[in-house]
Amino acid sequence: MNGTESESPGTRRRDPASEGIRLQKVLASAGIGSRRHNEELIDSGRVRVDGEVVREQGRRVDPETAVIEVDGERVVTRTGLVHLALNKPRGVLSAMSDDRGRPTIADFLTEFGSVGLFHVGRLDGDSEGLLLVTNDGDLAHRLTHPSFGVPKTYLVEISGPVRRDVPRRLRSGVTLEDGPVSVDAARIVDVAASRVMMELTLHEGRKHVVRRMMEAVGHPVHRLVRVSFGPVTLGTLRAGRARHLTRHEVGALYKATGL
Repeated sequence: MNGTESESPGTRRRDPASEGIRLQKVLASAGIGSRRHNEELIDSGRVRVDGEVVREQGRRVDPETAVIEVDGERVVTRTGLVHLALNKPRGVLSAMSDDRGRPTIADFLTEFGSVGLFHVGRLDGDSEGLLLVTNDGDLAHRLTHPSFGVPKTYLVEISGPVRRDVPRRLRSGVTLEDGPVSVDAARIVDVAASRVMMELTLHEGRKHVVRRMMEAVGHPVHRLVRVSFGPVTLGTLRAGRARHLTRHEVGALYKATGL
């Protein structure tokens, strides 16, 4: 014996540096760029893992648990996650199935494999526009929890004329049957004959809150379209179509919810 005890296989310590996947490969799999490009990002100190700048090319990480950032933007590396934007048409339920056979958003998600997907928040059947769909439970919970205050923007079509003080009243707040509520921003964006289009931004998630607010100020909604949810915008996405969110959009959603 030389005074030291050799470790048996069952007691040998695990070396974290020898486990996991090389960081540049994880970044490449997340769509950041080629491995060579990612090596350059690491060399220049633009990559953080769990809050620490990494310059070591051989660094290995667990993509399921590591918090990885490039230039301060979160890169989601967990496998199997799906993040979609759907332009929900009017008359379609914000549900994945319906016992009465009515159309649901699942009818528009077949190409993405709708099993395991769920919508983030909801739009009522008469409303349309941007709906986020995912299987990312942590993100969905935070996006819908009022404490995170993720804003949503809507276009509402109402009958005119509209008194000049209506946007101010909405910003100041109105009282509904379940308590006071206010919008973060309100403005008139278009007037055509007797129809007026207003843009409202708020972070409330109560049922039918936009419609109820507009009724409270004397202008029932004829048409309601959600055009943004946090950093994700509807853009030119056609009604009934869905798309994968970009890595920048997913990263921005994670940042907005503190993930």
